[in-house]
Amino acid sequence: MIKTITFCLAGILFISCASKKDVIYLQDIDNSQLDNISKVKPQPKVQVTDILKIDIKALDPESVMPFTKSLMAGNSGNQQVGLLKLQGYLVDEDGNVELPEIGKVEIAGLSLSQAEQKIKAKLSPYLKDPYVSIRILNFKFTIQGEVNQPGTYEITEPNFTLLQALGMAGDLTIRGRRDNIVIVRTLDNERITKRIDLTKSEWMNSDFYFIRQNDWIYVEPNNPQVKTAGFIGNVGILTSVASILLSAVVIITR
Repeated sequence: MIKTITFCLAGILFISCASKKDVIYLQDIDNSQLDNISKVKPQPKVQVTDILKIDIKALDPESVMPFTKSLMAGNSGNQQVGLLKLQGYLVDEDGNVELPEIGKVEIAGLSLSQAEQKIKAKLSPYLKDPYVSIRILNFKFTIQGEVNQPGTYEITEPNFTLLQALGMAGDLTIRGRRDNIVIVRTLDNERITKRIDLTKSEWMNSDFYFIRQNDWIYVEPNNPQVKTAGFIGNVGILTSVASILLSAVVIITR
């Protein structure tokens, strides 16, 4: 009886464990391969409901004032970001932003550089050598599944990588499957699904090295976790029950 319970307890612990090769990232990479990591920066496209920070400059700073929104000072970094959003330019349902003096400009579907050039062309009759810079203020992604801090995250930093996104979510739990990360992305109204193997490095040269606006990232549970959750129940509970039974048998047989 004692041998049987001990064997069952060992089996439960065995199937609930993940091997070393299941949890280490980039197992095939070495220093020489680091130089081959994708250096092509993504060109985000403007989407409906984006909030944009549009900076306009010209040789004569005073001439720019009628074409810009003034930014009130904030007391902290978080307040400043909040003010930027409130005073940013919303891309409406028709794909337009409305600029002071110029009016509506349709830029949805354009890359940021294309949108900059289009607005610059609109400003040229009024400003000498205008300069336009656009940044997305509500760039966000959602990460769910086996990560320590799932949720939707907003970032203002451009060129944000998948590894940075996972780090922001507190990294994968020990139960997370590293070889089958699911990314759902919408580009030009088309939904694309990609599966990433973090234990290898080949994905680092793909379009999914950098995340895009509104990416959805899902981390599946690994096979041991699925088995313990769906087939034999909660490992912690079973381990406790087995331990109690083992103790009881030891006491009875003394």
